[in-house]
Amino acid sequence: MLKIIHNPRCRKSREALNILQNNKLEPVVIEYLKNPLNKIQLEEVFSLLSKFDQEKIIRKNELIYKKEYKNKILSKYDLINAILKHPILLERPIVIKDKKAIIGRPPENILALLK
Repeated sequence: MLKIIHNPRCRKSREALNILQNNKLEPVVIEYLKNPLNKIQLEEVFSLLSKFDQEKIIRKNELIYKKEYKNKILSKYDLINAILKHPILLERPIVIKDKKAIIGRPPENILALLK
């Protein structure tokens, strides 16, 4: 199954969705700001990301991050709890295929999952 954790207001997220659709793929689209992921879903996404992408799962330029989390050492569980509390902190897009996930920044990164 192919999924995209998506924000339609985000240009990079729209580009990633277009890449999938241009490759004749129709992913399940999860608009995480309308329907935030729960703890189990976030733990699954986290476990499917590479260690490199796990470190990039949170949006550090968001004001809420700067106010509440900047200069703190955050564990995996701290990151998950921050995203649960503030879904806007979840980096996007994230594309999931089978047992792998990748952050689509830049959107072309997702092509690695399509091979």
